[in-house]
Amino acid sequence: MEEINFNKNLKDLRLQHGLTQNQLAMILGVNQRTVSAWEKGICEPSFKMLAALCELFDEDFNGILL
Repeated sequence: MEEINFNKNLKDLRLQHGLTQNQLAMILGVNQRTVSAWEKGICEPSFKMLAALCELFDEDFNGILL
């Protein structure tokens, strides 16, 4: 079973797209602290938010989660 590296993948994708945590938060309609918590592995986004991230970064779930 593959290890889930969501927090690292999210940060890498965000940086590749030239976005700050605050900019990503504004796009998604969440607080910057929420994005920070996702990237630190403190919590995970809902399925709906994962889908929004996939669409935003033009990735499938595997591209974001694994």
